[in-house]
Amino acid sequence: MNIKATRLIAVGTVAMILSGCSDNETTEDANLGEQLEYTITGIEPGAGITGQAREMLNTYDNLEGWELQESSTGGMMTELDQAIQNEEPIVVTGWTPHWMFERYDLKMLEDPELAFGEGDDIHTIAREGLEEDMPEAYAILDAFEWSVEEMQVVIDEGQDIEMEEAAADWVEENQDQVDGWLEGVDPVDGQPIDIISVPWDSERASSNVIRLALEQHGFDVTVTNVDPSILFQAVGNGEADASVAPWLPNTHGAFMDEYGESIVDLGPNAEGTMNALVVPTYMEIDSIEDLPASE
Repeated sequence: MNIKATRLIAVGTVAMILSGCSDNETTEDANLGEQLEYTITGIEPGAGITGQAREMLNTYDNLEGWELQESSTGGMMTELDQAIQNEEPIVVTGWTPHWMFERYDLKMLEDPELAFGEGDDIHTIAREGLEEDMPEAYAILDAFEWSVEEMQVVIDEGQDIEMEEAAADWVEENQDQVDGWLEGVDPVDGQPIDIISVPWDSERASSNVIRLALEQHGFDVTVTNVDPSILFQAVGNGEADASVAPWLPNTHGAFMDEYGESIVDLGPNAEGTMNALVVPTYMEIDSIEDLPASE
């Protein structure tokens, strides 16, 4: 065999190898999409992250043909657990703080188009007139502040016991911090106050902590969990007194835009939350852009 023929064979062999790699990668991408049925597992239709996920489908060209399966937070967690037990691929809408990151090996997919924004803070909001009607409650709500890490402690413990009990444990262990929220505020005698929240573990944690703080100062506190859109409507029209649940400016931004003129924003009570698409770490993708396009 002459040198020229040898070179031709070598070049042909390399080309076949490269072609084979490309075909294999394409097949793997297609298989991933097919295994996922080009579906992202979401939560409640009224949740802010659900609206962001819908917009995300329109933002990324590779997600054309993908669907968002809206269900419930509990339903999403059940599907995530089952997929991980079987080491199957799954993509869910997720956020921090959340206990899923303590129980499973997960990662948030990079979001170069910032479809989920650059993160949120959790705000305290109140109805107009609360400061005049209940200055003591307003002062406590305005002083309420803790960290996402502290919230995560309550959330984690709340997976094994009632969230109310987990919040009580945290308050007992951090009474000095709670005393700081109450400092300089005159106690009341059974004055009722309605706190409205959403049924997420992070907000169940914060709502129960602020409930206990207000009760220590003599308030009769009612906490009601509702859909986020109803939360903003209730505070905006004065049916509820306050909330420590809104994620702003991104997750619940649309609701704040709609009802914000009738709402007093007291600012963040916890900083540094994040929404994203979440996958198990055994999945070999790192970005939303890595999800294969539907054929």
